[in-house]
Amino acid sequence: MIASAARSGQTRSQSPSPLPSGPGGSPADDDRDILAETERALAERPSLSIVLRISLSMLMCFLLVASVILASMVLVSRVGTLQEIIDRVSTYALEVEHARRYEKNYLLYGTGLEDAIAQVQAAHNQLRSSSASLRDLIGTRAFAKMEDNLVTYGRFLERLLVFRRSHPTDAAEGQRTEMEVDIRRHGAQVVADATDLIDRERLHLRTAIRTSWIVAASSLLFIMLAMVLVTYALARQVGKPLQRFVGYTQRIANGDFSPILPARRYRDEFSHLAVGINRMLFRLKEREAQLARTSRMVAVGTLTAGIAHELNNPLNNIGLNAEALHDGRNAYTADQKQKLLAEIVGQVERASATVRNLLDFTRVEKPVMVSLSLPKVVEEARRLVANEAAIKHVEFRVEMSANLPPVQGNPRDLHQVFLNLFLNAIQAMPEGGLIVVRGKATESGAIEVEVVDTGVGIPEEDIDSVFDPFFTTKQVGAGTGLGLFVSLGIMEKHGGGITVRSRPGQGTTFTLRLLSAGHGAVEPDARKES
Repeated sequence: MIASAARSGQTRSQSPSPLPSGPGGSPADDDRDILAETERALAERPSLSIVLRISLSMLMCFLLVASVILASMVLVSRVGTLQEIIDRVSTYALEVEHARRYEKNYLLYGTGLEDAIAQVQAAHNQLRSSSASLRDLIGTRAFAKMEDNLVTYGRFLERLLVFRRSHPTDAAEGQRTEMEVDIRRHGAQVVADATDLIDRERLHLRTAIRTSWIVAASSLLFIMLAMVLVTYALARQVGKPLQRFVGYTQRIANGDFSPILPARRYRDEFSHLAVGINRMLFRLKEREAQLARTSRMVAVGTLTAGIAHELNNPLNNIGLNAEALHDGRNAYTADQKQKLLAEIVGQVERASATVRNLLDFTRVEKPVMVSLSLPKVVEEARRLVANEAAIKHVEFRVEMSANLPPVQGNPRDLHQVFLNLFLNAIQAMPEGGLIVVRGKATESGAIEVEVVDTGVGIPEEDIDSVFDPFFTTKQVGAGTGLGLFVSLGIMEKHGGGITVRSRPGQGTTFTLRLLSAGHGAVEPDARKES
């Protein structure tokens, strides 16, 4: 039974509270079992709440943004380190250039050689202070070669200084010239090394800056994509269940009270909503059944006068025949006694049939849809109101073909619909009149049955309210206003519909539409027509 219900992704985390009890063996017991089984199915799934999913999504976004920020900090730190190295290399290059300037002063003017040596030593110290970073950037071999060129340049300057002090005259001019040539060559190499190192560091810095831009743009795009995916996932997790619940409400509005079942592998806040709706559906079905029983009992009360008349006649006949048989038991022949007894038995069967029809109509049992003949249903309902119609001088005329296709329905419910319509028609003709019941099959496969009366009709201002619960135009105490409301619910439950058209003083026509057995639901029609 549950498998035929509408599906949903909802459940319940706590155990259900006790359900109201209904009459033993009544449809409410089956509905209660279905509700309990549904709640168990909803509650057995693992919990994954919407709040938890949102929290996890926000945590993922936070971690993503934190990762991007951390990567940006690393890149900024890298750029800062490169900038610091460039500053140190620039200082180193400046020391080397100062040494070359003092070297040129010495070669031109004979002064500044000691200053050149001092500048070389300062450049060497600057190079050592950045040795770790430079080795990582240019490699140990390249750094060692650059350092070796600087040391060699310094040694040549020191040798020239020693040579100058030991040979103050121009006696060894050729040897000094050779030394100066070596100094120029090594000095040019040291400057070239410094310039090349600066160019390398600037290239690394530009690359790091360009990488930072690329990482920033890629991170922005990635974060945007992640936010879109998270938003889509959250919207799907919330929006899709909402759409399902909109469908559930539309289904419920159309009279389908089947319970909501799980559609996903886990439960969340929508699960509690599903349990609440299932309980609401159970209550609605209970109230609907109570309204149907109330309407049925009202109809029985209306039939009381006719039933009393129907039972009074056979009881009078039984009494008269029994009295005659008692008084003339010695005078009557055996054939006469047999005839009187047969008359008594016939009257008893007549009374029993009347009581049996009334009990069948008021019995509470589980509704079962079966294939049935509408002419037979109409005839059985007509027999129930026959005495009421006779008392009010109302004539019946049934114009239904016996060859009408069968319909799928519950006999008792359809009896109640026709009984409500017949009683309303009889009460609308206090001076007597005619009720005509016509039935025909349409091209779409529907069966249309018209119940036409020649009564007082329905005022135009009331035509839109005749199917509303507790609406009635009868005097206080003469009706509850539930008959047509319940009849409409029964027709919709059968996948059909009911409409009305009327004019004051010209009678009323109710049109019932049902599909023949084996077809789907009838297309919804307007309930009332002016």
